[in-house]
Formats: sequence, C-alpha cells, structure tokens
Amino acid sequence: MTSGEINSGLTLKITLWIKAVLQNAGVKGVVIGLSGGIDSGVVAALCVRALGAENVLGLVMPCESIPEDTRDGHRIAEHLGISVKEIDLTPVFHAFAKAGDLDTGNTLNMANAKARLRMTMEYAHSAGRLVAGTGNYSEAMTGYSTKWGDGAADFHPVAELWKDEVKELAGHLELPEWLIDRIPSAGLWLNQSDEEEMGVTYSEIKKYFVLGPQAVSPEASGRIAKLFAGSAHKREPVPFCSVRGWLDERN
Repeated sequence: MTSGEINSGLTLKITLWIKAVLQNAGVKGVVIGLSGGIDSGVVAALCVRALGAENVLGLVMPCESIPEDTRDGHRIAEHLGISVKEIDLTPVFHAFAKAGDLDTGNTLNMANAKARLRMTMEYAHSAGRLVAGTGNYSEAMTGYSTKWGDGAADFHPVAELWKDEVKELAGHLELPEWLIDRIPSAGLWLNQSDEEEMGVTYSEIKKYFVLGPQAVSPEASGRIAKLFAGSAHKREPVPFCSVRGWLDERN
C-alpha cells in the first residue's frame, strides 16, 4: 500500500472508532486542550471528521505560557472551524502553588501541576462531552506525560501512533505546514522541547522499540531503557487490593 492509502485507511479507522466511543457513551461532543502542537491538532482534526466541527470544543489554556503557544492554539481552532475558549490559568496556578506552599523552584513538579490544572479545566467543560486525549505511542513508551494530567482522558485516538506517524497523518489531514514543522514542545517552560527534555529524539525512540536497542547509540539505548522502565506504572491500570473473594469466602 502507498502512504496515502495507509493514511486514508488509518483516518477512516480512527474516525469510525471515535464515533463508536461517543455513541457508546451517549454523548455527541468532545473537548480537547489545544496546545498549539501537532498531536492536539491531529486529534482535533480527527474529531472534526468524525463528529463535525460543531461538536468539538477546543480549550486554549495558557499557564505562564509563551504567547506563540496561545496564538497557535487559536490558529488550529480557526483552521478547523471549531469553537475555542481561552482560559488563562496563570492566576489559578499561582494561587494553587501559594495555597499548597509548593516549592516553585522545582521546575518539573510545577510543570506537572500545570498539566493537571489544564486537565481539570477540560473535565470542568465535559458536561455532555468526552475529553479527548492527545498522547502518542512514543510518549507512552517513554512515560513522557503527566499522570492525571495530559495522560488522563476519556479516549485516546493516536495512542498507538509513533510521532512520525502522527506527522504523516497531519499532512494527510491537510493541517498547515507551520504546525507540521513546529518543534514538539509541551510548552511548560520557556524554550522547552520534548526531545531535549527526554534526552533522546523521537526517531531514536521508534528505532529502539521497532528495530531493537542495537539500532541506536549505547547512550540513547540506555536512556530509553531507563525511561521505559521508570514509567511502567503509567501504562498499567491503577492497582487495587483484591480482597473481595477472600471476604466472600468468610461471610
């Protein structure tokens, strides 16, 4: 099959799946956080194809964010013709940090708090809607997500697509070039990029898991192995203590 045929089939498969997920939930709409990046742009575009633009709500949620992220979130919403709501979470974040007496010098902890605030806001807008997840396979395999932040959602349309596959699909969905060429970033602090934070490239991540550890440098292999092992808990259901059978036998 050609790449065009593969992406056409993939688009159909995902959009039909999205329709089924919403039908089973008994709702018609979705809410999605628009970061200005390619993952949320592709998921929003797929939801539009599946449900119609009128049933997709985009949230742009700056939180000490650079202006470009906010601008690009609006640009994607305009390109897709969906409703968009901008909510500045910066004062909420500051109040949250102050109330909890949090260590604001802990960059990673503060970044995770921002991600969780954003997801809380998405669920605050979920009446009659499901929250769409935007995580991809590369992020899942390395744990590059915030637990109960961007890792939380009601459904995940591109969770089994490598980052380069998301990029190819973006082209097929006719998303703008500026989005496709944008440097991947969670936008959680100034000049942050996904690959710099992870310490490996998306290309190396795919090669490691598809071709094997020997396909990348020893340094990259060691880094990816550490990320994979350390994030196992993010790929598993929340564990619970199973005592029901033990109790029932004794009652």
